[in-house]
Amino acid sequence: MEFAFTDEQEMIRDTAAAFLAEVSDSEAIRRAMDTEQGYDSELWSRICGEMYWQAIHIPEAYGGMGLGYVEVVAMMEQMGRYLLCAPFFSTVCLAANALLLAGNEEQKTQWLGQLCAGELTATLAFNGGSSDWDAGSVSATWRREGDSYVLNGDYRYVIDGHTADLLIVAAREEGTSGEQGISLFLLPADTAGVSRQWLPSMDQARKQAAVQLDGVVMPGAALMGEAGQAWTALAQVIDLATIALAAEQVGGCQQLLDMTVEYTGERVQFGRTIASFQAVKHKAADMMLKTEVARSAVYYGACVAQEALEGGPLAGELAEAASVAKSYCSDAYFSIAGDSIQLFGGVGFTWEYDVHLYFKRAKSSEHLLGNGALHRERLAALLLDA
Repeated sequence: MEFAFTDEQEMIRDTAAAFLAEVSDSEAIRRAMDTEQGYDSELWSRICGEMYWQAIHIPEAYGGMGLGYVEVVAMMEQMGRYLLCAPFFSTVCLAANALLLAGNEEQKTQWLGQLCAGELTATLAFNGGSSDWDAGSVSATWRREGDSYVLNGDYRYVIDGHTADLLIVAAREEGTSGEQGISLFLLPADTAGVSRQWLPSMDQARKQAAVQLDGVVMPGAALMGEAGQAWTALAQVIDLATIALAAEQVGGCQQLLDMTVEYTGERVQFGRTIASFQAVKHKAADMMLKTEVARSAVYYGACVAQEALEGGPLAGELAEAASVAKSYCSDAYFSIAGDSIQLFGGVGFTWEYDVHLYFKRAKSSEHLLGNGALHRERLAALLLDA
């Protein structure tokens, strides 16, 4: 396994950074935050048409670029650094991965083709309101009626769920529990019986929604894989998204470090810049150390994720790698965000400065897909079972 970027990966990362520095500045972020949709449609069209990021790791057979998950993670790091407001995480890191791992050839050709063409956005809904993010969090139900399936239930924390064109929903067969009976369904958002509601949250730069299914009737063709056997694939999708989210957290860590170093180098107190004080230097050094360790965990996870998508020998380590990355990155991001606000002083949480935006993202992303404590418990259980 190679733990260094190739020239092509370096170019992808640098191109992403340059593009996002231009289009996702403080003003653009705040404009998107003020809308219910949560992103600029014209910017998303540019990302799809000019950059083709939505297709980066989708195989060429379905219209994608056929690159790897390391490239996805490299871009997610830059998106976290610039707080990009766009449906990339929901469409690519959740829905596209679900199609790749659980969809049949016909479903992949139809939906991944539209996704690569920039014709739709998509997301994954599976959690009914639990803080555990495991199989037990799937509370919606399905039952078979002839050749169709009837779905009922509620979902929470659905990223971009109020705007996505396609919902991939997880539901369990009535009367089942745990990992048993879980299925995935392809659900166009305009299907009868589907209602969606935007849920305002602390992190205004990432929109969430509640989705309700009331007697939704789906044809057999909407089922992904074998009925009741989807938990293995869904668990992998969640782990892949967890690694991508951890990469976003690393980008936020880096940006906070850069912002703080720049500010403390300009702020003068007692006749000298506060960056010259030893205590401030130590704090900045701690922030840098946490950022670098977090980055190492994320890119190891990215390499394991690529093997999981390809069926490589390290595929069995995906859950472990995801929990290592998310547990450390969640704690590091929130710690660095708090340190940054302290070093900025009283202005750190004012609206005029962007530090508070990263502080809010640090807290919201800490709990999304499981916080550090949950993933450490999960990691301990995985190691005991090994």
